[in-house]
Amino acid sequence: MKPGDELPPLRIPITRTLIVAGAVASRDYQDVHHDAELAREKGSPDIFMNILTTNGLVGRYVTDHFGPQAVLRKVAIRLGAPNHPGDTMVLTGTVTDVDGDTASVRVVGANGLGHHVTGTVTVEVTR
Repeated sequence: MKPGDELPPLRIPITRTLIVAGAVASRDYQDVHHDAELAREKGSPDIFMNILTTNGLVGRYVTDHFGPQAVLRKVAIRLGAPNHPGDTMVLTGTVTDVDGDTASVRVVGANGLGHHVTGTVTVEVTR
């Protein structure tokens, strides 16, 4: 791994099941993550993914690329455009810094509305 290395894109279909399952698994019972009618009443066109699900998907993206020896040391993300059912999020990443067995990876997750998530993941890969 070296600065400038690009991770292959990962396309994730955003399904209603993924959104609801992620919210329930992370114990986030806010209605905007599972009840479309209440989400619309609050101004959203539909339910939307929570940050904990996004965080998990970003972590998976990086560890899938670096393999079973990869250990996430830090995940710092920001949400932007919401992930709604029927869209697709495409995760991309670029290694920005390497120090020994540790790399920093800039990650972007884009959907039809724009950037859903941006951030940096610090990963240690021992061989």
